[in-house]
Amino acid sequence: MDIVAALFIDDIELRPVPGPSTRIDLTGVQFSAAAPESPPLVWAPHLVVIVRCRPDEPGRGALEVTYHRGDEQIARNVQALAVDPGKFNYRLVRAELAFDDYGTVEARCRIDDGPVVAVPYTLLPPVG
Repeated sequence: MDIVAALFIDDIELRPVPGPSTRIDLTGVQFSAAAPESPPLVWAPHLVVIVRCRPDEPGRGALEVTYHRGDEQIARNVQALAVDPGKFNYRLVRAELAFDDYGTVEARCRIDDGPVVAVPYTLLPPVG
């Protein structure tokens, strides 16, 4: 299986279209956000990981997402992943991330021992 995309989002909606086929509508794709208040605080952005399974693969594995601030791992999420051969699927991952100051956290996503897809997320000072 392969990770097709990994993005921080506000919302995801699936809708059928003729084919039969499915459209995935993502809203609020983001790589940063202004904090609602000064740190320290806990922030919980939503990460969507879209996965495909090749027709000749069994379609079972584990999705691991680790969150890093520099070299330090600050959170980890592991979930079972099942994708029908020749199809796509997605997983939502939500971690509560502690921020003592503004800065960037990197989500590192992988299936089993596969390659890592890294997605940065930056917490910015409040607006105003």
